[in-house]
Amino acid sequence: MFSSLFSTAPPADPHAPNFHPVSSKFGPTELFGELKPKDTELLCTSSGFITETQVFYTTTPDGKSIWCQLIHSSVGLWYPTIQFTCKIYDPETQKSTWKSINVSNFTCPPTGLDRRSCKADEFSFTHKSKPDSDYPESYIIQANPAPDLQIFLEVTRPASASGWKIGSGDDGGYSKFGPDASNPEGYVIHRFWPLMKSSGHIVVNGKATPVEGQGMFVHAIQGMRPNLVAASWNFGNFQSPELGGVSAIQMEFTTIGAYGVKGAGSGGVAVNIGSLVVGGKLVAVTAETKYPGETNADTGYQKPCELLFEWAGPSLVADKPGTYSASLNVDVGDIQQPKGLIEKVDVLAEIPKVLKLAVNYVAGTKPYIYMWINPAKLTITEPESDVPVEVNGHIYNEATFIS
Repeated sequence: MFSSLFSTAPPADPHAPNFHPVSSKFGPTELFGELKPKDTELLCTSSGFITETQVFYTTTPDGKSIWCQLIHSSVGLWYPTIQFTCKIYDPETQKSTWKSINVSNFTCPPTGLDRRSCKADEFSFTHKSKPDSDYPESYIIQANPAPDLQIFLEVTRPASASGWKIGSGDDGGYSKFGPDASNPEGYVIHRFWPLMKSSGHIVVNGKATPVEGQGMFVHAIQGMRPNLVAASWNFGNFQSPELGGVSAIQMEFTTIGAYGVKGAGSGGVAVNIGSLVVGGKLVAVTAETKYPGETNADTGYQKPCELLFEWAGPSLVADKPGTYSASLNVDVGDIQQPKGLIEKVDVLAEIPKVLKLAVNYVAGTKPYIYMWINPAKLTITEPESDVPVEVNGHIYNEATFIS
């Protein structure tokens, strides 16, 4: 790991590809890779530059947003730093609760459990399995990150909405950096539960509020310094209880200039992956690679006031062959009058000092994360159908700018 990060020797061919996107690695019928138990086991490594995270996102029918996150950061030779962050937003009161703490006495796995579970003094994620049931997996999330906040949630994944990554096998899910994909300088991988049921309660300032909703879970690993992985990230998470449960999620990152299809200087490659759940069933997994110079008139990421998310992928439903597609517009307003902006996070103000030094390795890097939640309407077109179906729900989305 260290030799690849700090070596100054150029590759044999300076114009050889030094980025290998997962979105181009598998064909349309190979995109769905079902998660195995080991896929959501925590690495919790203590060497190299590796950031690992697990995030549980819950949206209630009235638009409340609750998410809980573990961040395990390994920075070179220093001892790993483990953080718990959470965000709660109530659109009715417009009150927002944000906590980000370094935890103590972190353990993975806890006694009697596997590496899908972990705990610290301030929180615990406890994985449970019920094979061959309607809800084969669940997590119990308990957190007490501050005296004024307690969280208890049980999240369960329905059997009809399988966990997924892009592509099957040990190599599935990985985008790799460096000229030699078999010995990469770094990597990124994402694994998802596209739909989960959430129930429990939160206590804010002594007031208990029941929680019933749905959402998604992601386990992500960045196997290199964060400022080298991407210049920007976009994430969208649409949830609706209509039609028996609808979920549309999408994650996109764009490489820095150093990593692209023609070596250093050919970067700006966008990797976009996502999925659709309709009627409580995973119906499509999507992946797309966009290279510099390619334009997409339908993409709204360059507009500061509006975003357009689109999905299209082969049907995973046996009796509905063809293509599922969906689209969603969300108006996030402008700088003066934002719509649904619930948080602007100065990343360097929240992360540990040693990781801050690594992220800020390149002078001038000042990463920010913008978070929104808004009512939205998802338009779904099923295979061999000319009649779109409109679904009302809420979209939580993030835009991250790193360099």
